[in-house]
Amino acid sequence: MLDILYLDDYLAAVTKPPGLLVHRTGLDAGETRFALQMLRDQLGRPVWPAHRLDKGTSGVLLFALNAEVARTLGQAFESGDGLQKTYRAVVRGWPADEGLIDHPLKRMPDDMRTERLEVQPAQSRFATLRRFELPLSQQGFASTRCAEVALQPLTGRRHQLRRHMKHIAHPIIGDATHGKGPLNRAVAELLGHQRLWLHAHSLTLPHPVSGEMLLWVSPLPAEWSLWDTFA
Repeated sequence: MLDILYLDDYLAAVTKPPGLLVHRTGLDAGETRFALQMLRDQLGRPVWPAHRLDKGTSGVLLFALNAEVARTLGQAFESGDGLQKTYRAVVRGWPADEGLIDHPLKRMPDDMRTERLEVQPAQSRFATLRRFELPLSQQGFASTRCAEVALQPLTGRRHQLRRHMKHIAHPIIGDATHGKGPLNRAVAELLGHQRLWLHAHSLTLPHPVSGEMLLWVSPLPAEWSLWDTFA
């Protein structure tokens, strides 16, 4: 069962565990478990995903409980008006204390919304929360630097945070597509746990019917405490 953070007649906010797809996709045809079907069965009614989280990402995931609300929420996530998302991630290296990443992103090949521009503006903010030094020898260095960061996407591009952190040479640990395979494997062995270290920590937006501002927070998963040893 999914952990339900909020439920009314129009919305359901849940915590998605890492490794769970939001909905069925041909990109992962062998998968049999999906958040959409799990929540539908849990509530006993149809549900519509308001946005997407990558399979490896955990955290706050929002669903609509009717098609009209789904359209309204889809427009809100598209425009970003009145909406704020914050993430936690562990990245390679020691980033600056804070910064703005302003880097346009190409539309990804599996994004079938062909009416979109091929290259779109994209902005993300980051703030470094704590820094680690791991006892891992990498690329001639006796140890490996990592950091926990707070991330805020100001636009909603596909894989935006993962691609932006790669762009500033601080890829997210465990990112098989945009990160470093040897480092990901070494960290997984050191921690005894393998995942994409990206968590959708909070989501703020106005209720699509009442207009009331809502805030949902998904606590960091238990495995996040594995990093405390190195803090």
